[in-house]
Amino acid sequence: MAFKGSVLSVGELVARAQAASEPDWGVLYGHVGLRNDAADAAQDCARLLSAGESLNTCWRFGILQSVDYYDSCVRRGGVALGAQVFRREPVPTGSTQLDAAFAALAEHLAVRDSWPVPPWAASTARRTDRWYVAQSPAFYAEADQQSPPAFRSRGIYISANALDRA
Repeated sequence: MAFKGSVLSVGELVARAQAASEPDWGVLYGHVGLRNDAADAAQDCARLLSAGESLNTCWRFGILQSVDYYDSCVRRGGVALGAQVFRREPVPTGSTQLDAAFAALAEHLAVRDSWPVPPWAASTARRTDRWYVAQSPAFYAEADQQSPPAFRSRGIYISANALDRA
């Protein structure tokens, strides 16, 4: 069977995609529910750290992965489902920096999206001494100014776009 359609340029494909309405993810995937959470990501971080991986690797595979879990849940089931990503308390990872970061992320998203901060996130044990997630000192001044309050209060300094995902 021979192709009988028309071939579109990349520009035309992008224009069509931008003009299309956003799918109703709740209708399409709302029945899926919670598949992963921050506690799962913390367990992954503990394994990575015990295998010799760096804090920055764990930031990507733990904290940013939790952001992805949260965003996916919010798209599919709203903020109530997203909040469940932080319902279970993450196990200690072996790093005070990461343990503090999980609490900071939970509080940051809860305050931003108006859901209750989980009780475990308020633990004074989930604090660290001045951890700059950006490895280069060239970004420290920016992180000092831009770090969200939930992170700064726990000793974690990040830039304004450190939680952004592609």
